[in-house]
Amino acid sequence: MNFKTSSRLFILLSVFISFTAQSAVIISGTRVVYPEKDKEVSLKMTNNGKSPVLIQSWIDSGERESRPDTAQAPFTLTPPINRVNPGKGQTLRIRYTGESLPTDKESLFYLNVLEIPAKVNNTEGKNMLQLAFRSRLKVFFRPAGLAINASDAQQQVKWSRLGTTVTATNPTPYFINVAYFAADREGKVSLGNGGMIAPGGTKAFTLSRNKGNYFPFIINDYGAMRLVEPEKSSATK
Repeated sequence: MNFKTSSRLFILLSVFISFTAQSAVIISGTRVVYPEKDKEVSLKMTNNGKSPVLIQSWIDSGERESRPDTAQAPFTLTPPINRVNPGKGQTLRIRYTGESLPTDKESLFYLNVLEIPAKVNNTEGKNMLQLAFRSRLKVFFRPAGLAINASDAQQQVKWSRLGTTVTATNPTPYFINVAYFAADREGKVSLGNGGMIAPGGTKAFTLSRNKGNYFPFIINDYGAMRLVEPEKSSATK
């Protein structure tokens, strides 16, 4: 696998798919939390496939179509490009470079992990399509000394409902990630999709029905979903 530049590597092989093919690279986490006082944070990636892959990583500030040569974010990654053999792992180290960021609330960035498979020898001359997979994970930069703990922030969200619209107000300095809304505490019957509520922000969600209970399920720092108890939400209007 010889590539002259990281940007060419991305342009040639960045193919995004939604059918049955699967990524060989397993990432140990669904999000990255970077505490301000840490010198660096690390993320483990493992190649569970049967062939070597090339992994290219970069962080952007929210531009979904970002490329390694255009992305801008106050972080460095080591290594930005690396070959990982089958059954082997790679630790990606993320380091904050110290640019000025808000000190009273979290800042949000995105980690891109592009998995590029090894070239297959096409000895039979058949038409072939090689696919590259890109994973995109949220990176939360968390300043030191925030007023409350992250574990307490989820219960401070204020919920109100009018018909099929649920409005969530986030008075905390943390991003709140709503996974989805359910009609039951077990989360088996979905009522609507979730989304992210910015620090100090308000967001409206649409439910599939305008009566009955609704239960927001929120994603914590570890990627687990946590139910917000209905008594802590407003009554149906």
